[in-house]
Amino acid sequence: MPVALLALAISAFGIGTTEFVMMGLLPDVAADLGTTVPTAGHLVSAYALGVVVGAPLLTALGSRVPRKRMLLLLMALFTVGNLASALAPGYGWLIAGRVLAGLPHGAFFGVGAVVAARLVRPDRQARAVATMFLGLTVANILGVPAATLLGQRLGWRATFLVVAVIGLVALAALARLVPRLPVDERQGVGRELRALGRPQVLLGLLTAVFGFAGVFAVYAYLASMTTEVMGFGASTVTVVLALFGLGMTAGALAAGPLTDRAPRPTLYGSLAALALTLVAFRFTVHVPWLALVTVVVLGAVGFMTTTPLQMLVMEKAKDAPTLASASNHSAFNLANAGGAWAGGAAVAAGWGWISPTLVGAGLAAAGLAIAVTAGVLDRRSRTEEGASHVVARSPLAAGEPVRTPAAVSESPASGS
Repeated sequence: MPVALLALAISAFGIGTTEFVMMGLLPDVAADLGTTVPTAGHLVSAYALGVVVGAPLLTALGSRVPRKRMLLLLMALFTVGNLASALAPGYGWLIAGRVLAGLPHGAFFGVGAVVAARLVRPDRQARAVATMFLGLTVANILGVPAATLLGQRLGWRATFLVVAVIGLVALAALARLVPRLPVDERQGVGRELRALGRPQVLLGLLTAVFGFAGVFAVYAYLASMTTEVMGFGASTVTVVLALFGLGMTAGALAAGPLTDRAPRPTLYGSLAALALTLVAFRFTVHVPWLALVTVVVLGAVGFMTTTPLQMLVMEKAKDAPTLASASNHSAFNLANAGGAWAGGAAVAAGWGWISPTLVGAGLAAAGLAIAVTAGVLDRRSRTEEGASHVVARSPLAAGEPVRTPAAVSESPASGS
């Protein structure tokens, strides 16, 4: 694999760390800023809002900017956002810093996925994209637990200062390792928007919203399940989250080669496995060691959906894949927010801490249904295009005379 993928993975590590670390720092932030934990929880939503808005907006604004320069600008904005978060004098300023840090998230992964795919042969493109996402999964194993511990020991501001430093390291790596890629002269906002409006692209984004929401319906309440249902102490929560991150990493490693071989079957299989794992979790959660195994499997099958979804959306966007690729990350963040809301609604209704597992299974099944529908429509469309191509090339369609066997046998070329 090209060394440039290392720069993309380092950047993904920093982005993944700042995205998820706030969940573990909410009590510290709330106490320091004199607010409640539920109010501080809006800081998680603020980052997601930045992702949802920034992905299409920044990608559209940078549609004619060379890819490498765009990556550098986005990582610089990410670094400034985290520095602003670290220096925020109050809650309102911290909200603004979180939104600013979230703005480049989707656009960076959108552009990064296109760059990663262009650095390798066509039969290894999914593996290249998965390598970039590997930084995101490693962040959940190492970055988030370490940053949470740092914030608890030295204060939450230290966490965002360290993430800003990671951003500077990523900037240096991108500048040094990523090659300059020529700009497609046909590239533009209108072309990208038309690609985004294609039915197969929209169905891919809808699959991401529903399918990945199944993961976050449970992940958002995994800490509470650990202490309230599995019977572990609060100190074990970090270990459980790290196990989930290990599963994510395994899923990312498996998704690359599988997607290169068969993208749609990989997507179908991962969504089906996700739904079944969530149903199984409803029962295994009562047996501590089985619960931990299920957490690893959940992380694996959940994250296996991301690479085939990313590649299919880019493929269906054809020659204008950047905006569609970035919008896919908006879809994932809508899934984060929607899944957490749906799982929380089940808990609030009095159905218990286990209820998000079945809510998540239903969402994953809905995502699978949308994905299968997209596959059927795609197959039908290709069949119709093939039939039209055959008809267009037939002698009758072209208005050419039909040569019968007799005519052929009487022709001079036949040797008669």
